[in-house]
Amino acid sequence: MSERADLPGTDPAQFRVHVASQAIRLFSENGYEATTVEQIAAAAGVSRRTFFRQFRSKEDVIFADHESLLEHVAEFLASDSADPWASVCDAAGLVFDFFRRNRDLSMRRYRVVQHVPALRDRELVTGFRYERLFVDYLRSAVPREPVLEVVGFAAAVTACHNYLLRSMIKGDEDATAEALSQALLDVRRTYGVAPGSKTSAPESKSVLVVAFPPGTSAEEISRKIHEQLG
Repeated sequence: MSERADLPGTDPAQFRVHVASQAIRLFSENGYEATTVEQIAAAAGVSRRTFFRQFRSKEDVIFADHESLLEHVAEFLASDSADPWASVCDAAGLVFDFFRRNRDLSMRRYRVVQHVPALRDRELVTGFRYERLFVDYLRSAVPREPVLEVVGFAAAVTACHNYLLRSMIKGDEDATAEALSQALLDVRRTYGVAPGSKTSAPESKSVLVVAFPPGTSAEEISRKIHEQLG
């Protein structure tokens, strides 16, 4: 049998997701530790050698769809965008939509991961890779923005996404794509990068310098500042 003959298709990403789906099904039915590589390969219709050409271990295969998705998100962010902040939110939406369409697989993985400490740690690292991708993209796309603003924004987007993703996987009917979109719009408003925000572009930011004579009341200072900002 040739190196490629036992692959169910020619698309590497689809192949990896196919094997991951079979592996997660076996893990959920038989247990993670009890499932062997040979069983996964047989269920996926591939040889043991082909399995190890694509994955280093059982731990790798359970998150294989994330690897393909990370590549897809990176390609999405690499396209030109007039609003990099919105692009990050849209990328988070792509991830959510992928797992919504594959909810059964996501639910099975969630149950498996909860019982294996090493997989829980790997899941945390995988989630951080999305956040790191968002940070690197924004630092390149909006280099004049303070690094802490970029890091905070990426962390907030990732946190909202992860919370709603887990809720959706568990069956929460309120954890929808629309709920995620609204939550991410609120994040953009908080950081002043939503449509119509006065700070939506770096050029619109300004520094307000005020001076008041000694003895000016706090109320008067507050009123004058609000007038200037208005």
